[in-house]
Amino acid sequence: MALHIVEEANRCLGCRHPLCREGCPVHTPIPEVIAMFKNRDLESAGATLFDNNPMSVICAVVCNHSNQCEGHCIQGKKGMSIHFSAIESYISESYLERNTQKIAISKAAPNGHSAAIIGSGPAGIVVAIKLALAGCEVTIFEQKPRIGGVLEYGIPDFRLPNRYVENYRELLVALGVKMRTATTIGGALKIDDLLRDGYDAVFVGTGAWRARTLGIKGQARGNVYFGIDYLVNPGSCDVGETVAVIGVGNVAMDVARTALRRGAHQVTLYSNWGGVSASSDEVELAELDGADIEYGLSVESVNDRGPLFRKSVLDEAGKFVGLGDEEIQKDCDTTIFCVSQVPKNKLLLTTKGLEATDAGTLKVDKNSMTTVDGVFAAGDVVTGPKTVVHAVEGAKKAAEAMLRYMHIVSA
Repeated sequence: MALHIVEEANRCLGCRHPLCREGCPVHTPIPEVIAMFKNRDLESAGATLFDNNPMSVICAVVCNHSNQCEGHCIQGKKGMSIHFSAIESYISESYLERNTQKIAISKAAPNGHSAAIIGSGPAGIVVAIKLALAGCEVTIFEQKPRIGGVLEYGIPDFRLPNRYVENYRELLVALGVKMRTATTIGGALKIDDLLRDGYDAVFVGTGAWRARTLGIKGQARGNVYFGIDYLVNPGSCDVGETVAVIGVGNVAMDVARTALRRGAHQVTLYSNWGGVSASSDEVELAELDGADIEYGLSVESVNDRGPLFRKSVLDEAGKFVGLGDEEIQKDCDTTIFCVSQVPKNKLLLTTKGLEATDAGTLKVDKNSMTTVDGVFAAGDVVTGPKTVVHAVEGAKKAAEAMLRYMHIVSA
């Protein structure tokens, strides 16, 4: 690994106007980091990555690099893009493991302000780190037994080992962040209670955990699961030997690979058009693990044999334009639907003045504030399902706005 990434770093041209940085949603200063790495200054390289993106070590593993930094690398125009994700992973992982205490003691003196974070996924963790480093007293409220959100419950550990989330838990503890797990906001406690009890600002980073349904017959049957629910605890779901996965996004690829690792002998993913929405890397890995993909089939219903499809009508580009007359029955033990997610509405139902868009995501202004004063939001609960780095992008903006709102930094 070390020799490989040195070779990759040496291929960097150090572009004056780096397209790789523009391709990254958080504009990671890639040429500068590579220059530090080449000069053997790993400490500065790690600090630069962490300051820009506290989730750098995670993003290096799970980002869609081919569509972001690496996909924009000028070297990829005529040959192979620089494998920056491998360089970033090497730097970030060693930096975070070595410097937890150093990061913690660098935080500002207590400023007398406190903030509540609802949800401990990528957005919640980033906001908690940023506010704690600024001297705020921070408390995270997490509905599930462990922190991490999608990092812990939505991404399989063969893609993202559990130790990564544990490293962040240790960092949060070192920063003095309090964590109330197994605590639902919108149940016994509400956002109004948080504001009543002295929190100066509240951040909502609850993600998108409600599976989107298609409203078709059979989705309530016993041989059906929703992908986002299956990934939370796949060991509790007996899916049998043959599995049909409806959908071809990244979640669908994770579901297929998980099912194969848990004993399924045949897993087929179904696309209702001529392509996939998952990243090319995830598709290739799913196929390497043994998953098959069938195209141009639109699910109509699910019966005791499995899903019933109709042939899709596709244009020359493979886009869906309608349904044909031919019906096709696919036999399987279990059907798992992976057709996106939406945020749950518990906070909307229990918080006066909190408003959502037609898509069910929280409305926020240019400063990431919701329609309730002092309550901010970012991540999938605002954007709908996107990647970890997009959650970081929104979380950084929200954290900065919260610091301005609490008059910790100037506007």
